[in-house]
Amino acid sequence: MTADTHHSDLVVIGGGVLGSFYAYHALQRGLRVKLVERNSRPSDATVRNFGQVVPSGLDQNWQKHGRESLRIYKEIQAQTDISLQQNGSIYIASDDEECTLIEELHQINRETEYHSELLTAEQCRARYPNLRSDYCRGGLFFPAEVSVNPRRMIHHLHEHLRTQSNFEPRFETLIQQVNPVRSDLIELETSRGEKFSANKVIVCCGAEFQTLFPEHFRQSEMKLCKLQMLRLAPQKQSVLPGNILTGLSIRRYESFSQCPSWDAIKATESKDTFAHQWGLHILFKQELDGGIILGDSHEYTSADHPSGLDFDVRSDVNYAILMEAKRIMDLPSWDVEASWYGIYSQTSQPSGIHLETIFPNVHITTGIGGKGMTSSAGFTQHHLTEIYND
Repeated sequence: MTADTHHSDLVVIGGGVLGSFYAYHALQRGLRVKLVERNSRPSDATVRNFGQVVPSGLDQNWQKHGRESLRIYKEIQAQTDISLQQNGSIYIASDDEECTLIEELHQINRETEYHSELLTAEQCRARYPNLRSDYCRGGLFFPAEVSVNPRRMIHHLHEHLRTQSNFEPRFETLIQQVNPVRSDLIELETSRGEKFSANKVIVCCGAEFQTLFPEHFRQSEMKLCKLQMLRLAPQKQSVLPGNILTGLSIRRYESFSQCPSWDAIKATESKDTFAHQWGLHILFKQELDGGIILGDSHEYTSADHPSGLDFDVRSDVNYAILMEAKRIMDLPSWDVEASWYGIYSQTSQPSGIHLETIFPNVHITTGIGGKGMTSSAGFTQHHLTEIYND
C-alpha cells in the first residue's frame, strides 16, 4: 500500500465483478487504486449466478469483450487459483428450429473465427451420457469456454488484488458524497465522515448510482431483472462437465438473434406458456463438489421502482424449472439443496451497458445485465483505454 492512502489515481466504487476488473486493469497500468465496497463482501449478482463464462451467447459487439475475458481469466488462473475450469460450453437443440439456429450460428462463428463444433445427437450423448435421447437433436460446442465458482471467484480475485503494492481495499465503506474540486481532483466522503481524493472515479454499482446521482439515475431508464435458480445436492459423480445450455437458451440468447432464421422462428412461438411468462430457460452447471446449479427465470421492473419485484422464491417457478430439466437430463438425484434469487440491473440502451460521465473524470458504469461474469474482464480493459485516451 502506498504511503498516502488518502489520495489515489483511481477510486472504483463497487466491489463486484465489474468494479474488481476495473481495479485489476488499473493496477496493471501501475495506477494507485482504491476499491470501495459498501458491504463486507459482494453478496448480490456477482455471487448469485451460474459462473458460466460464455461469449458464445453474446452478440458480435459484446462477444469481442467476452473472448478477451476468456484470455484474462486464464491469465489470472495461471497466477492464482480463481476456481477456473475449462470444459467448454454446449447448446443442446431439441427440435428442427433449434437445430437450424445452431447450424446458422456455427456458420457465423466460422466467419468471425470463433471456434465451435457442430455435434450430432449421438456425439452429444456420448459426451453427456445423462442427456435424454428424446430431447437431444444435436448440439453446438465451444471448447474454449470456461466456468468459475461464482461464490468463490470474486473473493479469490480480491485476494490476488491485495498482493499488489498500489492497491487499497476499503470494504464496509459507504460513499455518500462525490465532489469535483477541479477537473482532475475529486473528493469523496464516506458515511463515517472520512475523506479521500482521486484523479478519477468510476461508479460500478447501481445502488451507489441511485443514491449519489438520483436525477441522473431517474433519467437512465434502467431495468432490474430478478432471476430464480436452484442448487441440486451433490451427485455421486461428475455427470455434467462444463456449461450446458439448452433449447430455451437457444431461443433467448443474443448470439442466435443474428441468425437468418431467427425472426421467422420467433414469430411463431407461443406467448401463452408458463415458460414465456416467467422467462424460463434451462442451464446446468456442475460444481466441483458435485452440486448442480440449475435455472433460471427472468422477471423485470423499472430500476426506480424496485418494489415491482417481490422477495419471494416461487415454488411454481422452481417446479417448472425442475420439470423442464427432467425432460432434458436423467440425473442420479434431483434433491434440491437450496433455492435463491438474484437481481441484476440492465440498460435499455442499444450499447447494452449504461455509461455516463457525470463530471469530468467521474464515470458511471452499470447496467451490464446478465453479461457481467462473461464480459466484465474484457470490457473494463477496453473502457479504461477510452477513459485514459490511449
